[in-house]
Amino acid sequence: MLVEMAHRVTLIPGDGTGPELTEAARRVLEATGVAFDWDVQHAGVDVMEEAGAPLPEATLASIRDTQVALKGPITTPIGTGFRSVNVGLRHELGLFACLRPCKSYPGVRSRYEGVDLVVVRENTEDLYAGIEYASGSPEAKTVIATLNGMQPKQIRPSSGISVKPISPEGSERIIRFAFDYAREHGRGRVSCITKANIMKFTDGLFLSVFREVAADYPEIEPWENLVDALCMGLVQRPEEFDVLVLPNLYGDIISDLTAGLVGGLGVAPGANIGPDAAVFEATHGSAPKYKGMNKVNPTAMILSGKLMLDHLGERDAAARLEAAVATVIAEGKDVTYDLKPNRDDPSAVGTAEYADAIIAKLASG
Repeated sequence: MLVEMAHRVTLIPGDGTGPELTEAARRVLEATGVAFDWDVQHAGVDVMEEAGAPLPEATLASIRDTQVALKGPITTPIGTGFRSVNVGLRHELGLFACLRPCKSYPGVRSRYEGVDLVVVRENTEDLYAGIEYASGSPEAKTVIATLNGMQPKQIRPSSGISVKPISPEGSERIIRFAFDYAREHGRGRVSCITKANIMKFTDGLFLSVFREVAADYPEIEPWENLVDALCMGLVQRPEEFDVLVLPNLYGDIISDLTAGLVGGLGVAPGANIGPDAAVFEATHGSAPKYKGMNKVNPTAMILSGKLMLDHLGERDAAARLEAAVATVIAEGKDVTYDLKPNRDDPSAVGTAEYADAIIAKLASG
């Protein structure tokens, strides 16, 4: 008798409403029939006192070992000197690609229909690389004096400075990731999003690499879009767009815009992927004021689990899970308050009961 091997996955419940959302996603994932061996680890403000940091080394070690994690929302500590857990995970694990699918589901309130696009954001370079010099600091003065000595265009001495590094290697890695994703998921088009007409040596480099990489994928149509024109296009005709690949800053902004097209962050799953590990997570915050109330919508967390199933090669289970979610939302009966036409609808169910409805659909299958 063939015994199915369980997938080893690090499970990080998170804080605030994170544990409720993660538990809902865990139960739905197990209801697909896929076997999991969960290694429960912790991160966030709730573990800072005991561990000394919001991202304990034991949690990192677990993800390095399993190479896959499902993470609940985590509160970024304010005024403590600690960086966010998300930033820490990306840096420590080399998670260079942020994957943000945005898809319309009938029953979710939105101004648009038929949206089905994927944002692929580079995570490590661009203006988010963290190379900055404060206004008036000795370092800023040195940088400004050096640059002013190199060029006729002068920088005001009082300026703060942020550096925007974009490399050929970083660009090729994320662009090839986007084309590989398109090929593996039957997508027909990849759009490169830049402001290359203005920033010719950074965004222009990203675009140049895109053109080179696109030649290796002749079956996929390459598009080139300026980021400002993209914003207008997404508002006017979002159904035309497929896979978008963007440098870090544009990717951050556009991924929230596209989530807004399909109903908000509550239905927007996410993943951060590197060569040796992948972390799957809802893209919204931890909403601590709703902690323990069994009220918040777990759709984004559950659909992040769907992305994890895809990553693990469990494509059939992923498709069945998404279909069950879509059916429950479309029926509109057993959904959380934010998925009702009227948010004050007394027939709205809680986080756990919504997950129960999806599990029932999987069982009836």
